[in-house]
Amino acid sequence: RRTAVETELKVMRPLPRFRTTDFSVATVTVTRSATISVRGVLYTVPSRLIGSRLKVHIYDDRLVCWLGTTPLLTLPRRFHKRGAPRQRVVDYRHLIGALVRKPQAFRRSIFRDELYPRPVFRRAWEVIDGHLEPRKACRVYVGLLHLAAMHACEAALADHLQKVLDRGEVPDLEGARGAVAPSPTDTPQVSVRAPDLGGYDQLLEGAVG
Repeated sequence: RRTAVETELKVMRPLPRFRTTDFSVATVTVTRSATISVRGVLYTVPSRLIGSRLKVHIYDDRLVCWLGTTPLLTLPRRFHKRGAPRQRVVDYRHLIGALVRKPQAFRRSIFRDELYPRPVFRRAWEVIDGHLEPRKACRVYVGLLHLAAMHACEAALADHLQKVLDRGEVPDLEGARGAVAPSPTDTPQVSVRAPDLGGYDQLLEGAVG
């Protein structure tokens, strides 16, 4: 194919200096439930953005959300299929701030099925809800989600919950925190020696001499 390639290269022009636009743009408003709708798909965003207008750059595989001239977050893109149920992309870390303030909202949340980051979290909720009174059950489970979000320890927390459930016990927030979140007593003690000021005198004496 060398001859064909050489023929084409003779008439090809140089590539442009700057990359061409490979995304489309949409402007959306964040709803009171901390969601945006893009191309028929519902996405959650951080609750602090409620009421904000975002400019969304829509790529083939992701959405990049901008507030003014600042890129705030990147979301994995999903595609709406005609005739299929509406798709939702829910990140519990976006909603945890509002849930912590009103943990009872978890029980009736329209996103509840998406608030189990891993299967073991669903099992943990079922056990917690079956053994604790309703209000406390919500507080404990929301507390677990908050722990996972604030300490970026979702995987470690999932392992801890699995061990607790395997023992036939009810997950406990304090026990989970002690297992996966660092406590002040775990902070290493750092000893800093005071500098020897006599060294400065020697430097000055050397400079004068």
